[in-house]
Amino acid sequence: MKLTGAEIFVQSLKKEGVKVIFGYPGGVILNIFDLLHDEKDLKLILTRHEQGATHAADGYARSSGKPGVVLVTSGPGATNTVTGIATAYMDSIPLLVFTGQVPTSLIGNDAFQEADIVGITRPCTKYNILVKNVSDLAMAIKEGFYIATTGRPGPVLIDLPKDVTASKADFHYPDKVHIRSYNPTYEGNKWMIEKAIAEISKSKKPVIIAGGGCVTSNASEELKELAEYTQIPVTMTLMGLGSFPGSHELSLGMLGMHGTYYANKSVQNADLLIAIGMRFDDRVTGKIEGFAPNAKIIHIDIDPTSIRKNVDVHIPIVGDVKRVLSQMNKLMKENKIEQWEEIRKAWLKQIQEWRNERPLTYTYTDEVIKPQYVVERIYEITGGDAIITTEVGQNQMWAAQFFKFNKPRRWITSGGLGTMGYGFPAAIGAQIANPNSLVIDIAGDGSIQMNIQELATAVIYKLPVKVAILNNRYLGMVRQWQELFFQERYSHTHLDIVPDFVELAKAYNAVGLRAEKPSEVDAVLREAFKVKQPVLMDFVVDWKEKVFPMVPAGATLDTMLFEEKEKKQDKRLRAVK
Repeated sequence: MKLTGAEIFVQSLKKEGVKVIFGYPGGVILNIFDLLHDEKDLKLILTRHEQGATHAADGYARSSGKPGVVLVTSGPGATNTVTGIATAYMDSIPLLVFTGQVPTSLIGNDAFQEADIVGITRPCTKYNILVKNVSDLAMAIKEGFYIATTGRPGPVLIDLPKDVTASKADFHYPDKVHIRSYNPTYEGNKWMIEKAIAEISKSKKPVIIAGGGCVTSNASEELKELAEYTQIPVTMTLMGLGSFPGSHELSLGMLGMHGTYYANKSVQNADLLIAIGMRFDDRVTGKIEGFAPNAKIIHIDIDPTSIRKNVDVHIPIVGDVKRVLSQMNKLMKENKIEQWEEIRKAWLKQIQEWRNERPLTYTYTDEVIKPQYVVERIYEITGGDAIITTEVGQNQMWAAQFFKFNKPRRWITSGGLGTMGYGFPAAIGAQIANPNSLVIDIAGDGSIQMNIQELATAVIYKLPVKVAILNNRYLGMVRQWQELFFQERYSHTHLDIVPDFVELAKAYNAVGLRAEKPSEVDAVLREAFKVKQPVLMDFVVDWKEKVFPMVPAGATLDTMLFEEKEKKQDKRLRAVK
């Protein structure tokens, strides 16, 4: 039986097990949208902007481990997805973005709503293709899902001309796909693994750095087994939070520019770093020349191009993190090294001294809400049982510092690209993927406005997403840099007009709540978590508050700035262990 390209598209997605599509209609893609009108197995979530659709699909993918799917029209519909695609690309998130295109006969003629989206997205997709013949469509979709979800995951864009979706062809969906030039390596080199084990067994001051690859490959149990068996402390990159329990005694929290004092000190004084599923981003390393000066480095990653890209590596292991760690744990236990606690005793004692010397702190007051206090109370009231998304900036860093993530896929944030406006639509995607979970977007008053229109999406689909706005009336992180490095010249960072978020929520038929004093914070949070509707919580916080510790750009990790008002004897100083 011959099917139209639109029918082939729908049937192919069903074959891939897709249940949800995020999208926005338009002229050249109407053949597909018309089919979706009566479709019962595929649910389309109509967002209010194509960027919102892409971020929502991204949040769906991160929280579920399944690829997110986007369907938009040509021209501006397609170009509006680019920020979301680049966000997913930087953080290795599997997305399938299907864009409409003008008929093949008009491509290159500057037709209405034509854009070379394949050319535009070539630098920020793992793979993209313009399908020119309906007979090639099923295979293009099969290859797209395969490429997006295997190896180092990433976004794939498939461009669909109008005549391709309207034409007919025989439909056969391939059972499997083989691409000669694309063969990811999953099994680590055994000789390299044995070499790594030898280094681990003789190191006195090792540190594990767990990155987003630990989450992607579902390697949390293997990571925990390695750390506990060898008694090696674990620090995590921003993307790696949750891959190792944040409340575990071996957890050092996050490292890097706004990492903990004890994580950065441990890395800088280590004799061995075991880097797992991370890429040595500049926010993690600080000044490369001064990064971990005394450490040998074992680097495990499925992407060979990530190894030695930023730092020299002594033992590279290319392979899937879960499989490599499983093999490593097995071989170590066969070697029966049982004295790990004694070997690591002095090192762990030193780390505890650093932890006691400078824990994460902030100055509490009864008069004004400190943003860290809001995050801390969210953690304590939920018991850590929530999916947290964030926007980007101070809100993101405070969430990373003061919320302890004990499970993977509970922390959803834009790491590599640092996309403002990401958190709220990502929370919508996460809520759809996890309908019975509490999903909270920790936001800033600047970034929440970038995709605030998606509040309509949350209301229409009855998604009880909670948004905690840390409202300081500034673009907070930029203002912090201006205060510290630009002589307090606050050039264009003060948001002169900030919406009344409570009234704005009401305008969308959502719930709006506000706290202006610390004594009101708990009541607002408890009310929001109880309501089965989308809620905007407006927390009016101290506009002067900054994120500390902070490693200035271009400095080494052990060159950290701290709150200038910090006093050990100050009774208002809240230390978060």
